[in-house]
Amino acid sequence: MKDSQETLHFSITPEKTAWNRHDTYWSLSLFGTAVGAGILFLPINLGLGGFWPLLIMALLAYPMTYYSHRGLARFVLSSAHPNSDFTDVVEEHFGVTAGRAIAWLYFLSIFPILLIYGVGLTNTVDSFWVNQAQLSALPRWLLSGVLVSGLIAIMLSGEKIMLRAFAVMVYPLAAILAALSLYLIPRWHLPSLALPSAGEFIHTAWLSVPVIVFSFSYAAAISSFAHKQRRYYQQQALKKSEQILKRTSIVLIAFVLLFVFSCVLTLSPEQLLDAKTQNLSILSYLANATDNPFIATLGPLVAFIAITSSFLGHFLGARESLNGLLTKHSSLNYAQANKLGIGFLFVTIWVAAILNPSILGMMEALSGPVIALILFIMPMIAVYRVNALTGYKKHLSTYFVFAIGMMAVSALLYRLLH
Repeated sequence: MKDSQETLHFSITPEKTAWNRHDTYWSLSLFGTAVGAGILFLPINLGLGGFWPLLIMALLAYPMTYYSHRGLARFVLSSAHPNSDFTDVVEEHFGVTAGRAIAWLYFLSIFPILLIYGVGLTNTVDSFWVNQAQLSALPRWLLSGVLVSGLIAIMLSGEKIMLRAFAVMVYPLAAILAALSLYLIPRWHLPSLALPSAGEFIHTAWLSVPVIVFSFSYAAAISSFAHKQRRYYQQQALKKSEQILKRTSIVLIAFVLLFVFSCVLTLSPEQLLDAKTQNLSILSYLANATDNPFIATLGPLVAFIAITSSFLGHFLGARESLNGLLTKHSSLNYAQANKLGIGFLFVTIWVAAILNPSILGMMEALSGPVIALILFIMPMIAVYRVNALTGYKKHLSTYFVFAIGMMAVSALLYRLLH
């Protein structure tokens, strides 16, 4: 079993209970996992609903994000076995059959996102290479192969290198987002403050819930995150995990909402609708609408960093869950399953990047309901089934997260049917 041969050569000291470099690196990795390509479309999706639904969703963003990820981390840490990953924990608490079904759903919720990011990263670099750098286009199979190989090489280089890579990417990403948000302030205009009808307001807010849920989700990295905290902090893993998740959620919400409001207050509703019609990211549309070289230059850089950082976080979750499934469904040991899993992920992501399919909307629709089930609903159901979690039964946050999960799933199913 993984980590079974690793020996812990440390003890928890008073200094380790305080915030340290380990906590910072993991906070950055979770931040980077959440801030993916979706943020470039988030102002459009939220802004079209009007100012008041946007304000309500902004107020709910922090509790939705923090409480849901805290619940999933608590679920992973509730295992009686210290080396358990997500697939082990669901089998332990829900039985072999249900556990494996949930584990497969968890993997299938992350896997399409990796394919999307493989396509998106290739397109972003190709566009920059041709349009900004004014160079001849590289063969798509070569460009995508180099990019995917480079990203997977970072993942295989070890936890320290991976966390440092997140730090290198996330700091400039956060700085650029803040700079763009502040740069747009002189262009702000007063939004329409007309109150919509109660029915229209509820309908708009309801359909906006999935947008918030998935734009701020870093669920793919939670299993690995919780496992590492248990190995590092032992008995204090839950307390430290909650501390890291809380700070990560605060920083994430602050940066992203500043960016969203700045973009929405800069563009009119008609311009937001035009951006959606053209299927452009908010930065691409701003660059065209303002004819601003500053935005045009930073746009591709933001897209590259955001997709790369989020790819690494989702690859972490996909590899861990696939390895767990392979070892349980075959005679492979962990080392063999790890090699096979990495090979499978590399080939499928590379092929998708070469083929460049138009499957973004479909994959988000398929992954969306499953992520809501895994992140919001399943951990709250576990509160009533798992002895280690029964102390959270009467907490308001348990009911809040479950209600948000049901709203997200129902809204996604409604959109699929309509």
